[in-house]
Amino acid sequence: MQDDSADIAPARVRSVATLIAAGLGSGLSPVAPGTAGSVLAALLLLPALSADTASHWMALALATAIGVWAADLAGREWGVIDHPAIVIDEVVGLWLAVLIPLTLIPQAIPDAWLLLLAFMFFRLFDIAKPWPINHLERSLPGGWGVMFDDVAAGAMAGVCLTLGLIGIAAA
Repeated sequence: MQDDSADIAPARVRSVATLIAAGLGSGLSPVAPGTAGSVLAALLLLPALSADTASHWMALALATAIGVWAADLAGREWGVIDHPAIVIDEVVGLWLAVLIPLTLIPQAIPDAWLLLLAFMFFRLFDIAKPWPINHLERSLPGGWGVMFDDVAAGAMAGVCLTLGLIGIAAA
């Protein structure tokens, strides 16, 4: 992602791909579009968390594949590979951050708390971009790099949250 967002052309939703990439428009937020995309993901996830985890994993895999396609097309249309308006990666990343503890230690805490903690951990890793997140962002082409740095951030957030919850339960 470019550091100087003042030089980035505004995003326009003109196709299904750009609508998906922009997180149904949440990525068009003039302030903190990544956080806006994560908030959208949280709002969509909260009522769905009671679904079985196998369905979540299948839907997450499908959303990731669609996200790679949409992010790649939107990046090309908007002239920036990882345009700030592309937030489908935040949606998938947060979903993974929630799904890991939900699968490994189901019902450890109420869904709303799980979602809030996953949101905080995910945003921390997504913004800080420690290794290997930063490596994936730079080394994978197009939509793959856009999506998989956030998949890595979601995985790291989910593992940290799971370990934290296990540690608290053991104390």
